[in-house]
Amino acid sequence: MGFISSLIDHLKNLFTWAWTYLWILWFILVVILFYILKGPLKLTENVSMATMFFNTLTPKFYVALTGTSSLISGLILIFEWWYFKKYGTSFIEQVSLSYISPGSESSMSQANSSNSNGSNQHSESSPDKTLRYDNESSQAMNSPSNSLTGTNSITLSANNSTFNTVPECKVWKNPMSLLRGAEYSKLTDANGKEPLTFYDMNLSAQDHQTFFTCEYDDGKPDYEIMQRAWRERNPSTRVSLANEAIKINSECTPALILLAEEDAKTIIDAEKLFKQALRYADNAFKKTLHAQEQGHNFENLHKRNTNVLIYLKRRLGMCARKLGKLKEAAKIFRDLVKEFPMMSVYNIHENLIEVLLEMQSYPDVQAVLSKYDDINLPKSATICYTAALLKARSVSERFSPDLASKRGLNAAEISAVDAIHRAVEFNPHVPKYLLEMKSLILPPEHILKRGDSEAIAYSFFHLQHWKRVDGALNLLQCTWEGTFRLIPYPLEKGHLFHPYPVCTQAADRELLPAYHDVSVFPKKELPFFILFTAGLFSGTATLFLLTHQYPEYATIFIKILLKWIAAPLGFLSERIDAVMPTNLIAAFTKI
Repeated sequence: MGFISSLIDHLKNLFTWAWTYLWILWFILVVILFYILKGPLKLTENVSMATMFFNTLTPKFYVALTGTSSLISGLILIFEWWYFKKYGTSFIEQVSLSYISPGSESSMSQANSSNSNGSNQHSESSPDKTLRYDNESSQAMNSPSNSLTGTNSITLSANNSTFNTVPECKVWKNPMSLLRGAEYSKLTDANGKEPLTFYDMNLSAQDHQTFFTCEYDDGKPDYEIMQRAWRERNPSTRVSLANEAIKINSECTPALILLAEEDAKTIIDAEKLFKQALRYADNAFKKTLHAQEQGHNFENLHKRNTNVLIYLKRRLGMCARKLGKLKEAAKIFRDLVKEFPMMSVYNIHENLIEVLLEMQSYPDVQAVLSKYDDINLPKSATICYTAALLKARSVSERFSPDLASKRGLNAAEISAVDAIHRAVEFNPHVPKYLLEMKSLILPPEHILKRGDSEAIAYSFFHLQHWKRVDGALNLLQCTWEGTFRLIPYPLEKGHLFHPYPVCTQAADRELLPAYHDVSVFPKKELPFFILFTAGLFSGTATLFLLTHQYPEYATIFIKILLKWIAAPLGFLSERIDAVMPTNLIAAFTKI
């Protein structure tokens, strides 16, 4: 099978090469045909008459000719650019591939399918890489933790020649999201910019309704008010509805959560409200702990109380982290991970990793990574880049690019560079934020894994940890771009992970505010025909301006240029006539 696969590859490359240079053969055949038929077609006389005709033309003709040419080429350029921005491809190129050369495309597709079959058989012989690919893909799309947020997804279509459907882009809750009242609102108060998009806040409202309500609450006025509060767009209306619910029931934990999230102006005030809500949530959790087996409604009630309890404890841990109480925050996150190991939808281990990095407790960080950086678990930028940071920490202080280029990399440096390449392949947007090549904004409440939103959320909290490790950013700067030489182009296959999703740009555009320039990977290269029409438009527009401004000189220049072009052609024709018979058709008739 290996011999057949190599033979198919060789034939495919030969066909591609032949099709690439086939136009040269056509050009030679056309030249020969013109030479043979120059007598019957009276080409010499026609060329002389055309020359006389052009000599009698006035400068106004050249002005009109160049102006019309520049207008037409400009319209083509505008249409090509609009088509490329909307559909990501060139219209002329798409039409030529779809209609002009269908035979070539079908042959190439058959060769590619045969080659893919061979590559699939090859992948079966390397189970490690296949297992990594399959587990990453299945976990990212079908894991229980992700299914809870499965409704928060975006489905897009690729506007290409075949209009294939792109896989869903799953949106995850940001485990490090800020408080709206105490943190997000400060940006709005400072410069009037809204840090969160309506789409992002709408996803949060759906999460709150899913996690903080259940069927058991039907008919309760305080919880019905909170249902309305989550759906409200106006922050002041939400706060007033939450206060109304507390007047009805002072132990309404969803109302206290909303006030802590949106009404509290400082972290300390938010922490007080979260602690008050935690007392009520803990009592409710204990009451339903043994009653969950009494029926479906009680089971749903216990799940709701569990979600509320986990949410409050995680928020209290984040408040403790921001207030500098690192040991308390680490204890809260450790206890949550131990008590609720299956609730990975909250990604509490990422909060724990960030706190441990702030404490500079690197052995504990490595212990957490050894548990969660597993091939069978979904990855994240926090997991991949923290693993790279720990490996870079052991070599970055003594790393020198000049010295490494002379003596080569040792085993520890190779391991650190591989870890950086792995992290960059998972999320290629992060390095520009860590190296401060791109400005940071406040992270959104939801992120798209491997997208720009995840890169912002990670870099916003972890940039200080990279700066704290001497030489880590220097090592990252020297090595991160080397990742793209390892990824197959055009990204139809992954190297260590499944191929990079193509729907991230549109999803990140919905999650991030309009004033942020969304990072795009891979960059779309301008098609050849856009560059060609741009050059054509520029050239004809320049000629139009010259002929309009200096008509006489432009006319003289064009005539001289035509003579220069005709001179080598005339010389070539004379040399051929000296070697070959003057009338090739008559010579063939005599044979």
